[in-house]
Amino acid sequence: MRSVGVLTLGCKVNTYESEFVINELKKAGYTIKDFEDICDVYIINTCTVTNNSDSKSRKMIRAAIKRNPNACVVAMGCFIAANPEYSENGLDIIIGNKDKAKIVDLLDEYFKTREIINKQYTGRLKEFEDMYITDFPGRTRAFVKIQDGCDNFCTYCIIPFVRGKCRSKEESKVIEEVTDLVKNGYKEVVLTGIHTGSYGVDLDTTFADLLNKLVKIDGLERLRISSIETTELNEDVLDVLRNSKVLVDHLHIPIQAGSNEILKAMNRKYDLDFFFKKINEIRSIRPEISISTDVIVGFPGESEELFQTTIDTCRKLEFTKLHVFPYSERRGTASSRMEGKLDNGVKKDRARRLIEVSHELETNYMKKYIDRDIEVLIEEYIDGYSYGHTGNYLYAKIKGEFKHNEIVTVKVKDIEYPYVICE
Repeated sequence: MRSVGVLTLGCKVNTYESEFVINELKKAGYTIKDFEDICDVYIINTCTVTNNSDSKSRKMIRAAIKRNPNACVVAMGCFIAANPEYSENGLDIIIGNKDKAKIVDLLDEYFKTREIINKQYTGRLKEFEDMYITDFPGRTRAFVKIQDGCDNFCTYCIIPFVRGKCRSKEESKVIEEVTDLVKNGYKEVVLTGIHTGSYGVDLDTTFADLLNKLVKIDGLERLRISSIETTELNEDVLDVLRNSKVLVDHLHIPIQAGSNEILKAMNRKYDLDFFFKKINEIRSIRPEISISTDVIVGFPGESEELFQTTIDTCRKLEFTKLHVFPYSERRGTASSRMEGKLDNGVKKDRARRLIEVSHELETNYMKKYIDRDIEVLIEEYIDGYSYGHTGNYLYAKIKGEFKHNEIVTVKVKDIEYPYVICE
């Protein structure tokens, strides 16, 4: 039996795809080992969203080749799709964002011929590559990839080029997959995609239609959206938020910048007035909802004044967490040709300052729950404490041992960042 180690870099879509690959390899008789072990096969599911992502992808590929020069080393995903010229002595199978589902056949082919396999494609991908998962070993939260690709073409982003056009999984297959996961004991399911809220643009359905059907699945207690654009939170989607408590009290809505000038330069599809109105509308439906966001700092042309505007905007919107990214130039994007690029030191300093704001906003939100009861999905038990998340994504630390994958009601007694301390 050959052994394989799989490493996942980047987003939740990659996490889902890697889990599918692992499941397929298990079915084919491969033994799954830690990526750091000596294996017969190494698979690196790469990321290219930032320069750091590229660097880490290259580093992990080289590490696998060095760890066992006789192994078959497979690199797949966005870094490979963005860098079709990339090669490394000892890299045996190269796959972009198509044919990941064919990993077993590709390995069979390689071991028969020992010849390098390069599966690269020109043009934007247009077909959804079907994958189906019924079990996520060791996890209490299951992911379902419902969508791939993006057509927004924000000026800083390479992803529409490497992931292709917006395309969706058939609605019946999504419902069947979620139903099977629930039957297998999962209480929480996360819907994920590259541009999740665009689900259905290529089918005779909408994201709201899908949500309405999923929240009615018997036994599903929590349905979470990994990320959604504010422009996609239309009245139909908000009606699901209004009418079903299965959809959790948390939304991740990327803002990316807190000034109209930078939003326009980024080719985002909204201005601050639209964003504020939508957030207010959401909070009129769910007053205590947790709303997290993504923010890019140091975009070309971002002055200190505009950065301060972003800080003020994040405070006014009372986000519960900011995922902060220094601007990273991506070859081939519109922003890579813009003037006014900032020094790395400035970007790093602004990221640090905004992360401090995030800590402040997170703590303020957590404090609201002191002396209140919350429902926690238990994820793990370590050294006398149980840990898990609420629907609104509070991270709870509870004295004592509680059953894995059970939802328990506890009282918040204190804050010990990043946890709410419960009993």
